[in-house]
Amino acid sequence: MINIIRSRFQQGHRTINYPKQPVVLPDRFRGRPVIDATRCSTECTICADSCPTVAIDISQSTLDLGKCLFCTDCADACPTNAISCDSHYRLAARKREDLIVSAAINVLPQMTALAKESLRLFGRSFKLRQVSAGGCNACEADTNVLSTIVYDLGRFGIQFVASPRHADGLLITGPVTENMRAALLKTYEATPSPKIVIVAGACAISGGIFRDHPETHNGVDGFLPIDLYIPGCPPHPMTILDGLLRLLGRIK
Repeated sequence: MINIIRSRFQQGHRTINYPKQPVVLPDRFRGRPVIDATRCSTECTICADSCPTVAIDISQSTLDLGKCLFCTDCADACPTNAISCDSHYRLAARKREDLIVSAAINVLPQMTALAKESLRLFGRSFKLRQVSAGGCNACEADTNVLSTIVYDLGRFGIQFVASPRHADGLLITGPVTENMRAALLKTYEATPSPKIVIVAGACAISGGIFRDHPETHNGVDGFLPIDLYIPGCPPHPMTILDGLLRLLGRIK
């Protein structure tokens, strides 16, 4: 026991001080894709042809973060290095169209918090039921990381619960396979109103790599009303945490 206590003191304080202090992510972190208009030509389609999820629209010079896998295949293929990834982890959005970045607008719109009445209900205590609607377990794993000592999601009053009847909303991952469609809808119905729906990951937003597969439904859109989109494949825990705190009006 003495050795355990000594080891604990040696480890020190492990919880990050976010949002009071900015988080420094490693150099290998893949953040928001950025398009350099001065290097991009609409006559070239190499980047679009290399994208596995058709996230790039050459005619509009846009990139859809809701479809993007952050795989950097487009950046690697581009002969003029017009596409790159920065260290920007604040990627969540309230509206689907706000996930579209372009050569002209590389900055995502500022995300708005919930309405005043919703903040009164959920601002201090927010319980979520996580639903894996056919996911590969990557988004689920990074969601679980938020409950570790480093992020300590509970200090913000946000917790994951075992039953939708105890939840204020759902956090959904996966492309919504046919086998999970009914289960997802029943889980939503079992969640008391008013309720919040959050989708995390390219699969839940647009179907991701499984888009247009006959056994999937291209994500949650069309099934449930969505209050928050968190892009990524998978989203980094900081991207998820930042999105949740902005949704609850904790940071702006």
